Amino acid sequence: MRYRSQAVAYWYFAVAMVLFGLQLVFGLLSASKYLGPDPLLYILPFDVTKMIHTNLLIVWVLTGFMGATYWMVPDESRTELHSVKLAYIQLILWVLMGVSAVIGYLFRYGTGNKLLEQPLPHKIVIVIVMLMFLYNIGMTIRKSGRFTTTEGVLLLGLGSAALLYLPSLIEFRNYTISIFYRWWTIHLWVEGVWEMIQGGFLAYLLIRLSGADREVMEKWLYVIVGLVFIAGIIGTAHHYYWVGVPHYWLPIGGFFSALEPVALIGMAIYAYSAIRRSGLAHPNVLALHWTVGSAVFTMFGAGLLGLAHTWPSVNKWTHGTLITAMHGHAAFYGAYAMIVLAMISYALPAMTSERSEGGSSVGFWAFWLQLAGMFGMTLSFATAGIGQVYLERILGLGYLDTQLRIQVHFVMLIVTASLFTIGAALFIWDFFRRAPRFDLIEDVAPAGAGRAGAMP
Repeated sequence: MRYRSQAVAYWYFAVAMVLFGLQLVFGLLSASKYLGPDPLLYILPFDVTKMIHTNLLIVWVLTGFMGATYWMVPDESRTELHSVKLAYIQLILWVLMGVSAVIGYLFRYGTGNKLLEQPLPHKIVIVIVMLMFLYNIGMTIRKSGRFTTTEGVLLLGLGSAALLYLPSLIEFRNYTISIFYRWWTIHLWVEGVWEMIQGGFLAYLLIRLSGADREVMEKWLYVIVGLVFIAGIIGTAHHYYWVGVPHYWLPIGGFFSALEPVALIGMAIYAYSAIRRSGLAHPNVLALHWTVGSAVFTMFGAGLLGLAHTWPSVNKWTHGTLITAMHGHAAFYGAYAMIVLAMISYALPAMTSERSEGGSSVGFWAFWLQLAGMFGMTLSFATAGIGQVYLERILGLGYLDTQLRIQVHFVMLIVTASLFTIGAALFIWDFFRRAPRFDLIEDVAPAGAGRAGAMP
């Protein structure tokens, strides 16, 4: 570690790992309910386990984003965080909000707005936490006098994510209007500003791990931001197809959704070429695996699989089926889970004792098992979804009859999800098996940029 306040990141990463593990527990529980019989039907029904599963995903990824930012910004700005105390208060509030929200879901205390089920008091706490976070990061950059493009894109993504959460605070009585504005948060997060956050972390890691030229990398960031604004924002229209909005959203959504993968393809190509030029020279090979894996799997899950079913003439059959779960799992994992795991793998050797910078065999097993498991899960959802579309929406079978005929695919899903869970468990165990250690190293920044370890 170059700066003492970077130690804050470890505790955010630790919370993220615990929540990651809980998310997988509820995910496996949800998947097993497709096979039946369900002894927990009246205690933990599917709608509750799935709601907790998806909400834990959002919370642990955001926790990882915060921790990664608290690691990256001091390193980029070459100064200590503005307030370590504020960062810890923020983490405590965030954890209390998350724990109480999950407990509330167990007792059916939620808004029913998918992925935004948090009750209003919890949403207010989320807004307060995000304001504290952005203030702390903004003041850190301001006092440093150094502002890189990588930080700028990251801050733009984080600030926009906070701003776009505000529509979720408004309650609409009309269902169509409610769904219309719901996507202002959900789509513009996961297919918009979160891609900027991923791009900022990806650029930082590629510069550090591959020796990629900062100027060239930052030009790619401008391209990604431009494409996100052009395609990602207007591409929100592909969620409007079947919710009661005017017909003109069909061609708009179809065209701009088709453009969305372009930024992801460019990101993957540059990541791969940067690593090829470096010859994998950086000792932290495990972080390199997660970094390139994030870019490539994003192109596959968010790009290719997203394009495969968002065109209106296809989406009218696949909308609301397991094809959506196919795309969602692969996209979220590649774009956001993997980039958080990449940042953790990069930062962890500097924050724990007796850990090899090159990564351990456990770490590599965790990487490949997760990748194989998620690819298998994606195929399981895809084959189940194709069967569902044909049987239910073309042949006209009822929902329950259809589910009985595609149960074999849920057996495949449980097997591959278990493989993924083993990989995730290995990653979590590898994270916690070494005690944290926050030693400082000699700063090699130019004179006047701030001495390593100097407290504000």
